[in-house]
Amino acid sequence: MRYESTFLSAVENLCGGPYYSLVGDEDTYENITHWYVGNGNLTDESKIPTKAEVEAEVERLKKEEVYKRQRTGQEVDGVVTTDTIYPDWGTQLDYIYHHGIDKWKTDIVDPVKAKYPKPS
Repeated sequence: MRYESTFLSAVENLCGGPYYSLVGDEDTYENITHWYVGNGNLTDESKIPTKAEVEAEVERLKKEEVYKRQRTGQEVDGVVTTDTIYPDWGTQLDYIYHHGIDKWKTDIVDPVKAKYPKPS
């Protein structure tokens, strides 16, 4: 499931499903009141993620979202990144036709990948 909350997405990614109860107004690890173990939920208590694991997954998801937004020309931290995103498909296909795939990769794809490397 896709949540508005990065925290909820992170917990679900680590658990493999929504196997927890959350209370309160804030999505925090401290507000998880119960983990559902057994009966088709978490297989055992060793599958319950730690706070550090959830925080690391939240950071990973945030970096992934920034990466996606940068690569598609959306606003990130108040800056629109349209100066280095890929040209439209028609322009790219025309470039490939006239210059070949290798030149297209070197001139069009590689500069964008260099400016916006995938998060690790």
